[in-house]
Amino acid sequence: MKHPAIPYVLPMAVFLGFLAIQSYLAPLGSFEFPLRVLVLAGVLWFFSRHVISFRCVRPVQSILLGVAVCAMWVLPDQLFPGYRTHWLFSSVGTLNTSIDLNLLSNPMVLFFRTIRAAVLVPIIEELFWRAWMMRWLIKPEFETVPLGAYSAQAFWIVAALFASEHGAFWEVGLLCGVIYNWWMVKTKSLGDLILVHGVTNLCLSIFTVMTKQWQYWQ
Repeated sequence: MKHPAIPYVLPMAVFLGFLAIQSYLAPLGSFEFPLRVLVLAGVLWFFSRHVISFRCVRPVQSILLGVAVCAMWVLPDQLFPGYRTHWLFSSVGTLNTSIDLNLLSNPMVLFFRTIRAAVLVPIIEELFWRAWMMRWLIKPEFETVPLGAYSAQAFWIVAALFASEHGAFWEVGLLCGVIYNWWMVKTKSLGDLILVHGVTNLCLSIFTVMTKQWQYWQ
């Protein structure tokens, strides 16, 4: 019998697996990026589509919140040049993009990297962090726990783990995790969380491409 956590956890495991083997994918060059998108989209379709909901209860507020979170993400570095070179940040993660700089002039790479960030990552991460882990930490039989159920322990553990996922950007990752967790508790809607996360990542991707500050694409 299929474990009920698989639709929530497997896409994240595949996503992290790609990160673990990305050095081995380098010979693929620009074709690495559509490959990742196709595989991740396939995993979501075959294993997770029955648990994904795009229904939003507060779409306008989710969009505005997503834009605000993006602004929060980039403002410290724009207002205080050199801010992120402090050891508090540089010692826990790289400040450089993992993408070969020679590929960043390729429109296909920019397109598929943006699709991954703005469409697939929000679905994958919201399934894992807030649709599964926030509930699983409350009760292992997580399906009996409604979306958006609040537990201080689950809330802050997920926020801290979400921050750790973002390396040198851990402090804005923590704030982002707190905001997203709060929005899940507020809306109790996976669709709203996918939307707010997608808007954040889309705005951040547009900013990254326009300013060529590639460090935001880890």
